[in-house]
Amino acid sequence: MTFAPQIKVAATYMRGGTSKGVFFRLQDLPAACQVAGEARDNLLLRVIGSPDPYAKQTDGMGGATSSTSKTVILSKADDGKHDVNYLFGQVAIDKAFVDWSGNCGNLSCAVGAFAIHAGLVDKSTLPKDGVAIISIWQQNIGKTIVAKVPMTNGEVQETGDFELDGVTFPAAEIELEFLEPADKSASLFPTGNLVDDLEVPDVGTFKATMINSGIPTVFVNAEDIGYQGTELQDDINNDDAQLARFEKIRAYGALKMGLIRKLEDAQTRQHTPKIAFVSQPKTYAASSGKQINSTDIDLLVRAMSMGKLHHAMMGTAAVAIGTAAAIPGTLVNLAAGGGDRQNVRFGHPSGTLKVGAAASKEGDQWCVDKAIMSRSARILMEGWVRVPF
Repeated sequence: MTFAPQIKVAATYMRGGTSKGVFFRLQDLPAACQVAGEARDNLLLRVIGSPDPYAKQTDGMGGATSSTSKTVILSKADDGKHDVNYLFGQVAIDKAFVDWSGNCGNLSCAVGAFAIHAGLVDKSTLPKDGVAIISIWQQNIGKTIVAKVPMTNGEVQETGDFELDGVTFPAAEIELEFLEPADKSASLFPTGNLVDDLEVPDVGTFKATMINSGIPTVFVNAEDIGYQGTELQDDINNDDAQLARFEKIRAYGALKMGLIRKLEDAQTRQHTPKIAFVSQPKTYAASSGKQINSTDIDLLVRAMSMGKLHHAMMGTAAVAIGTAAAIPGTLVNLAAGGGDRQNVRFGHPSGTLKVGAAASKEGDQWCVDKAIMSRSARILMEGWVRVPF
């Protein structure tokens, strides 16, 4: 019996924020994978090592968490407005499924740096020293992201003294602006309310803020679902019953937001919406052991990603947090003390993060112009990934 050899595909393994992913140039993918469809999905699944019933992704590049089971495809933009097109694929760990329904805010900060490294940005537009302004078209959600990438001696500067909780080593700071992060095809608040009563059979009825900004997110109060808001991953991720309860809340939230037509559709839309729970500031020990004092934060937020409590905070969820915090009366705003706020610093399992947003009201409708936050990125490995394909 003969077996086909592995193919090799040019790829770069990068950290972006508190996530890691495999980055590709569209032109480097096999021809059949340069268009959306089964061939592309199958390639990315095999690269990452999914589906894996052991949930370890040992035979692939994935790290067996939602933060490390990610892929990115970039190409030159040709619309005259952007430098690069950015497509994100969230790869399921134990299922043969790639979710293209949303963006990854953490990996967004690596897109500008990778685009420069990969020759996708016109060199004549880049400073030798200073900050490169890279305009990114986020194809999943049809939004513009502006990355401010530091440059030294004509190269992307990756090392620096910027510290990001959830990342062990300091690096160079990359500022991201998410322009008009709310989905204009739908209301910022799809139910029309800042706060709804969300009824979930066999779980309960509780207050919820459901918002489309950065990524569709359902916010609930921690205390309403039996938590304090200081929980770490092991407090939740080892309890299958609690994880099932979160997924049920998420599914009913998706239904109420109009993202799915029937509950079972939530199984094929794992990446969105996110579910997060908020609480007023409390002192707690982060996963690193670092003490987070209640006086140093405005509120606490914990978020679920692909069925597990995230070890820090998804970048797109941070955009949702910043937007909701800027609008008086949402659960996020109330947890932060209420009133008008242009930015908040929130506590998450790995530490703290500051995010800002500019929101305004047009008639009876709220809109958000942009959200801003800082992250860092670094190339971990580059070359070829080998794939049985």
